[in-house]
Amino acid sequence: MPPRRMRGGPPMEKAKDFKGTIRKLIEYMAKYRLAVILVGIFAAGSTVFNIAGPKILSKATTEIFNGLVNKISGGDGINFDRIGEIILTVMAMYLVCAALGFAQGWIMSGISQKVTYNMRKEISEKIHRIPMKYYESNTYGEVLSRVTNDVDTLGMSLNQSITQIITSVTTLIGVLIMMLSISPLMTLIAIVILPISASLVMVVVKKSQKYFKQQQEYLGHVNGQVEEVYGGHLVVKAFNREEKAVEEFSRDNKILCRSAMMSQFLSGLMQPIMMFVGNLGYVAVAVTGAWLAISGTISVGDIQAFIQYVRQFTQPITQIAQVSNMLQSMAAAAERVFEFLEEAEEPVTGESPMDPADINGDVEFKNVNFGYDPDKTIIHDFSAKVKAGQMVAIVGPTGAGKTTMVKLLMRFYDVNGGAILVDGHDVKEFDRSGLREAFGMVLQDTWLFNGTIMENIRYGRLDATDDEVIEAAKAAHVDRFIRTLPGGYNMELNEEASNVSQGQKQLLTIARAILADNKILILDEATSSVDTRTEIRIQKAMNNLMKGRTSFVIAHRLSTIRDADLILVMKDGDIVEQGTHNELLDKNGFYASLYNSQFATA
Repeated sequence: MPPRRMRGGPPMEKAKDFKGTIRKLIEYMAKYRLAVILVGIFAAGSTVFNIAGPKILSKATTEIFNGLVNKISGGDGINFDRIGEIILTVMAMYLVCAALGFAQGWIMSGISQKVTYNMRKEISEKIHRIPMKYYESNTYGEVLSRVTNDVDTLGMSLNQSITQIITSVTTLIGVLIMMLSISPLMTLIAIVILPISASLVMVVVKKSQKYFKQQQEYLGHVNGQVEEVYGGHLVVKAFNREEKAVEEFSRDNKILCRSAMMSQFLSGLMQPIMMFVGNLGYVAVAVTGAWLAISGTISVGDIQAFIQYVRQFTQPITQIAQVSNMLQSMAAAAERVFEFLEEAEEPVTGESPMDPADINGDVEFKNVNFGYDPDKTIIHDFSAKVKAGQMVAIVGPTGAGKTTMVKLLMRFYDVNGGAILVDGHDVKEFDRSGLREAFGMVLQDTWLFNGTIMENIRYGRLDATDDEVIEAAKAAHVDRFIRTLPGGYNMELNEEASNVSQGQKQLLTIARAILADNKILILDEATSSVDTRTEIRIQKAMNNLMKGRTSFVIAHRLSTIRDADLILVMKDGDIVEQGTHNELLDKNGFYASLYNSQFATA
């Protein structure tokens, strides 16, 4: 199975607590404050009309009760006209309530979708500004989980929680006012349940928060493990590591299952607890109301309205308890999103000292010193001068620092000491994207995306015509192969590009580099996945391509770089020898030892 990368990035100052994350989210949503205020007004208005309904209906109940008593006493009986007026008034109020509820729901849905849209957009842009070091210390699944799972969780929770909080608070205040207007004594009895409910809610929230956070964290771990194993399933099967992969997945999945179960269980406790406390208050209010009605203090309609208000009074408390669960889930997701958005970025450089199109290709490494970890230097004192148009081969044993030099040249990393100059300008003076426009690259690890072959080759230069794409394919000796495929250049490559061979993928990436037509070429084991005959043909095409361009060729098969203008021999991060192929063989040094070892017989 592919090696599991360390999780987590460099230490940063981030929101690690619930309040801090919610505060950051509120600051993030500041641009939508007017829309949120409008949602609050609509939600509050809807709630007010909803609260006033039972009080008005209580008049109809009182009217019916008094009418019946009047009828029994020999009077005129029930005044149906008055009851009809009350019912029409209540219906009109409930229609307005529904309209306001619809409006606030529509606006809030728009806000939540805009927030998630902007977050995904910012994450997408952030991905291109984060240094390579981050991706070498985090799994791809971890990053994907933040873009998908965490943002989705945040959006759904946001959509429901804000309106629910506004509605619940408005209901609580409005119902309290209406209850006080009916009977202060019964209101006092109903209020007694509040501290009990609040205490229980706080206990449950405190217990469940850590499980919500762990749930989101291990959801990312599981996604990362699945993505890694799926991407490397051939390696997993080749080394019979299915059992180990399942064991590792099961370990993370069990933690995810346990944290999800505990978070849902604890959050689920709130509803029955709140119902139990609410029912105690309901019974106490019912008994007290009956006694007050008998004593003639309040009317029958007021009792009916008050009992409805008691139900409404406990309902927002229950809703707040449910919202607290959503807020915890939202905070856990938001924390992971903000963590990513707060990651250290590559230093921003100002305007490049020259247009990438005007670069000639002179490159100089001047006493370069570098280490991925500042305390562990791997390149000690690297110096070399490369003239424009030269083909430079970088050779050496594995781990000598060959690919690292290329990464430094393209500013995937910055040197710790010394300087790298392009046409006399330090690469640190260039804008990173502007600098990389001068480079074409073919790596040992091919990368093709889900799309047609034509689209994959055109990725090297998006404004290229179909004829230019085909010419690049011919130069890479891949045109003939493409035409034998079903659909030819319009054949769709699948997500893993597994419907073509590894060697064919390498040829397509070479065609893409040829089409890009950059001033400086980097070929990192570019022909490692093709057969010897194809390699010779590609080498001839590369020789024509590299004329007039500065080329850096990293190769282990030393027979492919015999025609290089300059060969840099690296060992332990330093250049131990440099010269042409024949000069280095005549020295009979380290290069000669490497070269002869490839042709030695057992």
